[in-house]
Amino acid sequence: MKTGRPLRDIAALIKHTKEARRDFRVPTKHLHFSDGGTIGFKVKREQVDAQPTRHCLRQICARSGIPAQYADRMTGENAPLLAQNVNWWWQHQPEKRMVRCLQNGSQIARAFLSERYRPLENADLAAAILPTLGQLDCEVISAEVTETRLYIQAVTPKVEAKLVGDRVQCGCVIGNSEVGLGSLFMDPLAYYLRCLNGMIAPRVMQRYHIGRRSDPLFALDEAAEYFTDATREMDDRAFWMKVKDVCVGLFDKDRFYALIDKFESTTAQKIKPVEAVEEISTRFKFNDQEQESVLNHLIEGKHGTSLFGLINAVTRTASDVESYDRSIELQRVGGEIMELPKSTWKN
Repeated sequence: MKTGRPLRDIAALIKHTKEARRDFRVPTKHLHFSDGGTIGFKVKREQVDAQPTRHCLRQICARSGIPAQYADRMTGENAPLLAQNVNWWWQHQPEKRMVRCLQNGSQIARAFLSERYRPLENADLAAAILPTLGQLDCEVISAEVTETRLYIQAVTPKVEAKLVGDRVQCGCVIGNSEVGLGSLFMDPLAYYLRCLNGMIAPRVMQRYHIGRRSDPLFALDEAAEYFTDATREMDDRAFWMKVKDVCVGLFDKDRFYALIDKFESTTAQKIKPVEAVEEISTRFKFNDQEQESVLNHLIEGKHGTSLFGLINAVTRTASDVESYDRSIELQRVGGEIMELPKSTWKN
């Protein structure tokens, strides 16, 4: 498991983003993509010019049907060609889009989304989750804000079990994307105290960021800022209460013990190490470095010829990768491997 950043730093970053964010609903016929790579539009009498992040630019190109590899070539002296492409599609296939910005001195465009996108903010998630985790005597063992997601991983010593001789604590992984890269999710976590690895179990809750077309703002035909935070908070209050309830449920003892029993049962499933690693590398799209790391950890581990050993090798590899996003994906792959049919491992 990767350590991430101290929780106080995460809190400061979330607070800054909340204060700096500005959301706009803009018909594409009122948008202009400049040769310098900025997005321009007017809101009432204000001219907004925003520099898109790499993620936002990917979303713009994807919406216009411009392949990412081709867009990468339209940089530098070829930048006017990208602007010409994007502006043509904005004018000839008009639609209404949500542009999520941050006012950090200059304006940054961080997402280009559907008009129906319903933001579930990191600040609101943290306000709902962190006090609840405190009431459950949980410790946040890892947290991070990447370009696209917030992650919080927490465990409690109050719910603990033995797993093949090791102590394992009950935990959770909570994540959210404010920029349209996936849903808000809450997943169970089994956390090894000896090696500090974590395996993410199948999902308990997810909520996609989809709003209602009945919202009054959808009727506007000009650029406008979205609802105030107060309006959003009133609309989302019941949802955040549900999030708190789901968080409590993640630490249910019976659910955790059932997960541990299922995990321990994988010790009886024998595998062929090389063939098994090749199978999951293909299935879960591991790169060469990840495949090599998993195989090395599997061979060096004490459960090398069992499915249990394979799962542990994958979750151990999650600590090796540089990207926090990818680390979480690998922890989740560990849980997904446990759910694969036994026929996958036939000798």
